Amino acid sequence: MNNKVVSFGEIMLRLSIPKYERFSQATQFDINYGGGEANVAVSLANYGIPVEFVSRLPKNDLGQSSIMALRKYNVGTNHIVWGGERLGIYFLETGAVARSSKVIYDRANSSISTIEIGMIDWDRVFEGVTWFHWTGITPAISENTAQVCLQAIKAANKKGITVSTDLNFRKNLWKYGKKASEVMPELVEGCDVILGNEEDAEMVFGIKPDGVDVTKGHVKASAYESVCRQLVNRFPIAKRIIVTLRGSVNANHNTWSGVLWNGSELIQAPEYNITHIVDRVGGGDSFMGGLIYGLLTYVGDDQKALNFAVAASCLKHTITGDFNLVTVEEVEKLMGGDASGRVSR
Repeated sequence: MNNKVVSFGEIMLRLSIPKYERFSQATQFDINYGGGEANVAVSLANYGIPVEFVSRLPKNDLGQSSIMALRKYNVGTNHIVWGGERLGIYFLETGAVARSSKVIYDRANSSISTIEIGMIDWDRVFEGVTWFHWTGITPAISENTAQVCLQAIKAANKKGITVSTDLNFRKNLWKYGKKASEVMPELVEGCDVILGNEEDAEMVFGIKPDGVDVTKGHVKASAYESVCRQLVNRFPIAKRIIVTLRGSVNANHNTWSGVLWNGSELIQAPEYNITHIVDRVGGGDSFMGGLIYGLLTYVGDDQKALNFAVAASCLKHTITGDFNLVTVEEVEKLMGGDASGRVSR
């Protein structure tokens, strides 16, 4: 396969509390690494797609450990820029039943937040690349990261590289004096594939479906056709708009599906009933990783690409940590209707 993907963003140290305990009860943390674009890169590498993760990391043991975590799964790190003061951290309290999960960010002044134009040679990074991916988390970190991200998008556009984004609105990150609605439009204008969840388009662009309540446990797919049409009207180079559909019965029980608008029809994936969630963090990233794989592999079959993304993400909900550590064979098995969970031997 000649496809090569590049993702750009921040990888963080994840400190999560075991056994559904609260922050106030914690006496220890489990250590993982993760972050939106890094998670996508790991998914693609697991599916056999050559992928490079681009970021800026501190020249210390934590920076090196995060690179080791990526290399373990065959993610390329040849274009990592060293410098800055620290690795970003996030703390996770996993919710249960009616109690929501909580995330506390500690990523102020992280190495990537002080990245500058010129630190990354995008022409060199994009040699032989067919796809570039970024998320709305990166421009939320700092004005610097937003500028570098825009530079990357323009460089990719110039080379004819497919550009994808996950809108990934994080209200707790936009703290440097600009709103997402001010920064994101210029970046999204350069994107061929736009992914959002059931609320992202509303939070970033004020575009929303009518009569949808995600807290009722089921999300009606057809309601999002208007959202997709409005996004295409605003960003006309976009060839596909995808919306993930999560209905939240409680913290451990979600319904999960997605829709894809390709300019002529709204395609809907099967809905999965995920009754015993192990870890939902990284669920959207696993969807994006599966979607990129599907669009690159099942060329001309948007239905199969979407089905692969939803099935891959469904499986991610059974895996601890940010990374989706599943194979193509496991995803295709679930796509084929085998959700039995029987022992494979």
